[in-house]
Amino acid sequence: MSEIGFGLVLDAADPEALAPFWAAALRYTVVGGVGAYVLLVPEGRSGPKLLLQKVPEGKSGKNRMHLDIEVLDIQAEADRLEALGARRLRPGAVGEHGHRWILMVDPEGNEFCVCDAGTAQ
Repeated sequence: MSEIGFGLVLDAADPEALAPFWAAALRYTVVGGVGAYVLLVPEGRSGPKLLLQKVPEGKSGKNRMHLDIEVLDIQAEADRLEALGARRLRPGAVGEHGHRWILMVDPEGNEFCVCDAGTAQ
């Protein structure tokens, strides 16, 4: 049986403009773009590639899938991401089943969470 890998594709109005945000947010490198696509890959580690894909329609509702950025200090990470252009969807963190997270959106309005992955805060 062969190994399975995967990548993530995020629809965007302007992939070139959105790429620097996601590169800094995830500590990825922008490999480059061609046509409607911009490719980002992890910096010096394994992980899924992230492909930003230009689409003609705007975002119209909640994402069916989103990214979770897992860190020890969710407040500090949310502050860092806000400085990059993200926005919090509500003040404070949400908590459930021993986990805490902050709901955020990228500069184009795509949802993501900054999560503690169940670590004590």
